[in-house]
Amino acid sequence: MVTLKDIARECKVSFSTVSKALKGSPEISHETTEFVQKKARELGYHPNFAARTLRTNRTYDIGLIFEEKTGVGLQHEYFASVISGIQKVAFEKGYDITFVGGNSLQNYDYYSHSLARNYDGVAVLSCDFDSPGIVELLKSDVPTVTLDYSFSPQHSSVLSDSATGVKELTEYVISMGHTKIAMIHGERTWVTEQRVDSFKKTCAEHGIQIPPEYFLEVLYHDAEGCAVATEKLLLLDEPPTCIFYPDDYASLGGIRELVNQNLRPGKDISVVGYDGINLTSMMNPPLTTYEQNGKLIGKTMADALFDQIEKGSMFTPKKEFIDGRVIKGGTVVKLN
Repeated sequence: MVTLKDIARECKVSFSTVSKALKGSPEISHETTEFVQKKARELGYHPNFAARTLRTNRTYDIGLIFEEKTGVGLQHEYFASVISGIQKVAFEKGYDITFVGGNSLQNYDYYSHSLARNYDGVAVLSCDFDSPGIVELLKSDVPTVTLDYSFSPQHSSVLSDSATGVKELTEYVISMGHTKIAMIHGERTWVTEQRVDSFKKTCAEHGIQIPPEYFLEVLYHDAEGCAVATEKLLLLDEPPTCIFYPDDYASLGGIRELVNQNLRPGKDISVVGYDGINLTSMMNPPLTTYEQNGKLIGKTMADALFDQIEKGSMFTPKKEFIDGRVIKGGTVVKLN
């Protein structure tokens, strides 16, 4: 097996220089890094992960918890972009990512699982944060970072600024002359509460009272549920002129129902989504939505997690909000 010492001897540089060059350290010049890495490939060098684990007492593997109730899974573009952001940072640091299987409804023991697999840290993207299996993990000494949920001041979390996102979307819809605005929201979570409260507050600031029947609940990413909810709204004595959907993917079911009712989004009725996935940008007309910066969110999560892994008890927990932007597609009609 080719070792770092072999590479150092061939390159006529120190062991330390080889080690840093193979890691892409900025302490080593670009020319030297390229030379050392090329020589390593020529010699057939492969990192000895077992030796590295013994030397550092790390497995260089982080767990990733992603529970999704509707079966969309990684086909959901927003979460895929978040995972991509985490993955990029992890790979740059020489870490692998392992998806942690489990079901919060069955009280999956995430803590014991993480100990058994000896993860260096765990990123929690989507789950029931109140389930005992998750709570035990977050209370443990295992480094963790959570998405859109703040467990305690002692834990790092990264949150998409949902309150601001919904406020900006609502302000835009109101500026287009709408006062009969319905909201189909996701299941009761901290994120949902932020969005619904922001929606109600923004409407109230403009003197708009939203009747209770204009609020309906479905699961996030549930296109079929949104289709059913849309039908209920259309059957009201005073149907809304604009419908907010919980996310872009779910909006596809609602839009399908509107088309079945011979209503054209952007012409006969207005609709808005949330997430900013590429799929809905290719609709005709493109969906008006709020784009979440998934890759930046993922990168920020990874940075926070590795900060805790590398600093241990010396790390400082962070609660970071990531802004997005309104995408003014073509599905909101201007009312006179």
